[in-house]
This record gives sequence, structure tokens and C-alpha cells, in this order.
Amino acid sequence: MSEFLIRGWNVAIPEVDIGDDIFVVQDDNGILRRVQVKTATAAVRKNSFSGQFKIPLTQLKNISSILVHYVFIIRCGNHWTKPVITRQDYLLEHWQNDKVGSEHKDFLKLYFSFADNKVECSGYDFSKYVSDFSDFPLAEV
Repeated sequence: MSEFLIRGWNVAIPEVDIGDDIFVVQDDNGILRRVQVKTATAAVRKNSFSGQFKIPLTQLKNISSILVHYVFIIRCGNHWTKPVITRQDYLLEHWQNDKVGSEHKDFLKLYFSFADNKVECSGYDFSKYVSDFSDFPLAEV
């Protein structure tokens, strides 16, 4: 939430949890973004670490006029990784076309692996989504 506030966006936590963790609003122009934050604890390996995430498939497939932005972040020791930020439609496309993740019951399971300044999921390079705040431009002050 602090990252969005620093960028000049207002942040609100919905009173009823139906899938969105926070709403992010740019007050001067009324732009609204829905954000789902997913966290994991790192599984540390010799030269890398990874984290596992689950997303309800009903949420992923339910494309509306205001897309969900997923923020994936891993706790590694005493620190958080840089966030992997991707829009709902992009993640859906990667699942359907690039075979990213695996379907388990009613969820999409994602394993993000961090190694050598690269982030991968199912062999697909997600590095372009690391700290990708392009849909959350700095507000003019």
C-alpha cells in the first residue's frame, strides 16, 4: 500500500472481501485500479529462491471493465522481494497461451523462481513485470 501512496495514489481497503485486497485511486482524474496482493515465503535453494501462489480461476477468468492487478511478493529472510505486478488479462493470456502455472481444483498455482536477476514461472520470463508500476504513474503534485 505504501508504494501506491508514495506514487500519489489513494488507497482504500474494501469493507467486504470478494477478491480485491485494495482499491487504488488517482483522485485528480478518478482512475480506479483493483489490486490483489499475493504473498509467499521463499523456498531457498543454492542459487535461487521461489514462492508459490494460488489464484481462484473464477476471479482470473472474470474480466470486467476494471481489471485486477496482481501483486506477487515473496518474503526472503528479513526482506521482501521487488513485486511482480501484472494485469489480470495478461496473466490469463499467459496461462491460456504460454501454459504458465498449473490448474489445481479451482485455482491456478504459480511458482515464481528468482535467479540471476530473472524471474520465471513455468519457464516463462516474468522479469518485465518486476516493479512494473506502469499502470500506476506518479501523480502530479
